[in-house]
Amino acid sequence: MRVKVILPRRVTVQLGRRAYHDESFGFRKPREFTLPDYSPAQLKNRVTNAPLLRYVDSVRTHGHRAARIDPLDLLQREEVAALDPARYGLTNPSQPYNVDGILWTQPVGSDIEEWWMLEDIIARLRSVYVGRIAYEYMHLHSKTERLWFAHMLEGPCEAARKKRAAPTWRARMHKLLVESETFDQFLQAKFPNLKRYGLEGGESMIPALDTLFDQAARAGVQHITLGMPHRGRLNLLTGLLEYSPAALFHKIRGGYEIPEELGAVGDVISHLVASPTLEYPGATAPVKVSLQPNPSHLEAVNPVAMGKTRAKQYSLLKTSPDDCRLGDRAMCVQLHGDASFTGQGVVMESLGLSNLPHFTSGGSVHIVVNIGYTTPASGARSSLYSSDIGKVINAPVLHVNGDYPEDVARAVETAFMYRHHFRKDVIVDLLVYRRWGHNELDEPAYTQPQMYSTIRSRKSVPTLYEQTLISDGVLTPESAAAVRAAYRAHLESELKASAAHVPAASMLAAQWAGMVWPASPAAIGDPPTGVARTVLEQVGRASVTVPPGFEVHPRLQRHVRARLQSVEKGAGLDWATAEAMAFGSLMLEGYDIRISGQDVGRGTFSQRHAMFVDQKTEAVDVPLNTALAAQGKLELANSSLSEMAVLGFEVGMSWETPRLLPIWEAQFGDFFNGAQVIIDTFVSSAETKWLKQSGLMMLLPHGLDGAGPEHSSARIERMLQLTNDRHTPDGAPARNVNMHVVYPTTAAQYFHLLRRQLARNYRKPLVVAGPKGLLRLPAAASTLAEVETGTAFAPVLDDAVGNHATAEHVLLVSGKLYYELEAERRARGLDGVVALVRIEELAPFPFAGLAEVLGRYGARRSVRWVQEEPRNQGAWGFVGGRIRRVLGGGEEEVGFWGRSAEAVPAPGVGKRYRAEQARVVKGAFEFAG
Repeated sequence: MRVKVILPRRVTVQLGRRAYHDESFGFRKPREFTLPDYSPAQLKNRVTNAPLLRYVDSVRTHGHRAARIDPLDLLQREEVAALDPARYGLTNPSQPYNVDGILWTQPVGSDIEEWWMLEDIIARLRSVYVGRIAYEYMHLHSKTERLWFAHMLEGPCEAARKKRAAPTWRARMHKLLVESETFDQFLQAKFPNLKRYGLEGGESMIPALDTLFDQAARAGVQHITLGMPHRGRLNLLTGLLEYSPAALFHKIRGGYEIPEELGAVGDVISHLVASPTLEYPGATAPVKVSLQPNPSHLEAVNPVAMGKTRAKQYSLLKTSPDDCRLGDRAMCVQLHGDASFTGQGVVMESLGLSNLPHFTSGGSVHIVVNIGYTTPASGARSSLYSSDIGKVINAPVLHVNGDYPEDVARAVETAFMYRHHFRKDVIVDLLVYRRWGHNELDEPAYTQPQMYSTIRSRKSVPTLYEQTLISDGVLTPESAAAVRAAYRAHLESELKASAAHVPAASMLAAQWAGMVWPASPAAIGDPPTGVARTVLEQVGRASVTVPPGFEVHPRLQRHVRARLQSVEKGAGLDWATAEAMAFGSLMLEGYDIRISGQDVGRGTFSQRHAMFVDQKTEAVDVPLNTALAAQGKLELANSSLSEMAVLGFEVGMSWETPRLLPIWEAQFGDFFNGAQVIIDTFVSSAETKWLKQSGLMMLLPHGLDGAGPEHSSARIERMLQLTNDRHTPDGAPARNVNMHVVYPTTAAQYFHLLRRQLARNYRKPLVVAGPKGLLRLPAAASTLAEVETGTAFAPVLDDAVGNHATAEHVLLVSGKLYYELEAERRARGLDGVVALVRIEELAPFPFAGLAEVLGRYGARRSVRWVQEEPRNQGAWGFVGGRIRRVLGGGEEEVGFWGRSAEAVPAPGVGKRYRAEQARVVKGAFEFAG
């Protein structure tokens, strides 16, 4: 019996993707690039020669497993059965085949029958896919991208590769390699006890980067943001990046790398930076390469570099010229170690941002300097390659043998071409080795005897390449030796000059011109931040203006009406309204605002609603952008479920320009702990180590409200511990505090904090213990009069009931607990007996402000600090001693009331939470019972 098979119609589906129709400010559609589909004749040929097609695709897919990519030849390569043509019935080497549509030997778009014998097909495929460069691209979802690679690698594109063989280019490569080796040898001779994390064994990294910078400059890229760890950093700095060896030697000998009078502490030599402008022949403009400072936490710099690259293109997001897209003028380059690329979670988080519309910067080029030492691969990762993590975002991978610098250059060139076409990430896995262990003082043979027996018996990469060039007649033994001698003499000269080296700093140049160093006398810490009423009203109305025909959710109609009514009355401005007024007024002054985090458009607690989504079309509107017509823009970057990478990204944004207010909002305060490395090594210390100012603002919802251990606390104690705020009000000039920590209680206070971030003539990170329950609390709302011209943020808020003459007790408090205490005081009828004073800015501690307020109550009063957090948490450990100083230093002059010390911020049992909270609130007044 015959069965008629009905094939389904072909339906094109974008797998795994669903999005709002969000084309709001900052959203960027990926660049589209297509190649012609198979012609009917090619499709027919692919069917006719299906065994050949299977074989060709198998070589493309599995060739990397047999490629000669390990310079030490220690990889255990299996016999790859998929590479045997006999498995596909291809046994006659002389059999001719039409390769049109199967092997891409003709220019793109050609459709010509071309007959090759099987043995020639095999030879071509093995020369491409089973050599010293191995390609992994068959996993890419995009047929266009797979075809692009096949055409690029198999087709007639040899001109670019032959250009690389020019004698002048090969001589330059030799110079870069031997100068790197000479540099390491020089440091070993002059500073034998120095841990320099040299590049010996991995010298091919330098020509790899030179090739990348060259290609980028020729393509019109003008800014490259480079993030890298310590391995080979000094070689790169003093080589390609033109960092003064005299400055390095001065630092090695214990000197400062920055002007000592600035008061910064600096960092270790393996974290030094440079930002040279490099010129390459054939490029229309020079390219500036900015190596970013980094901590010793491997891979933590990745999202920072990505954010800085994005910020370099921020003006493009506002103007969007047709002839320039993201990635045309700026590019991010990230160097990695093989073990850290596999092991560090920030890598996965950062890769996850790479193609998101509000985080992409046009694709990063990743170079994994694969040294394979610390732990054998079998104990370091569960994947075959360290680069396999890149397959999560369908990044192509090019593995290359670092013993062959010219192949390294070809691989990097191909990688850049892919990135430039598709504006996506690409990975070059540079397989090299370390001639030494963890550092130059280590003995690696303790744990890797076979590897280091092989390494110590072989010639160095520069020597091998030098011998090749001498054999080819590009160099003579004398000219090769002269290159080494000249560079050694240069280093000797620089070593002598290092004794007289005077560090300089350029942290206030270019886009930071006009700003001041925070510790300078010109710094203005408390500028006026109030705004004219007419502007506030204009912004308030614009923030909820709905475009004609735009259908917002029915429940948001009430939100719109409430905001308009509060603006009209000039009272009842809730937290979100004050925020919108601060944003809009800054935008009218030409500043840009960017707020990122998970679901920040509407806000974690459905309070912000800075974006509206049409209920029929899912189109997105950001009223402050469309209705306000300001020069500045608001970018609402709803992010992936990441903390570390997203916060690091915003740090990078903040480093690039002082005219942007980058805000990261955690869904709950203690979610920041997933980003603790970024906070410790970038947010709290970047200025002190690297002279990097940042206006980053962290919004961390805080407050015990029965939500349990993990949704209650922003861990204020940790943030305060990270500040360098002085402990005593000794009358000395105010210290340059590294970051500010606040816990505001009114919408107006929050308004002023937002504006203060940009009104200052310098930048400081700001940590806001933000509200949850106060977002809609009427008592926490403000009036227009509190944010009008002439008003500003108040670090201390005195009691408003006017009980200075009668109060016998003063309760000092921060945050939302104030309102619970106020209600309890009112219920007890103690308004005249107990004063409630709020400390709104915890760091820098407001010694003078608190002293002034407490002075209004005379000497006949007790003072108690009250907090709802456990005694070992919250602000008490920070403020207790400082309050005593304000009161004269007596140990008994300030008491504590709050929860007893606990292992968690709050209990998860509702009954227990309510009992504890009642005890805190009621017990605060027991002395007055």
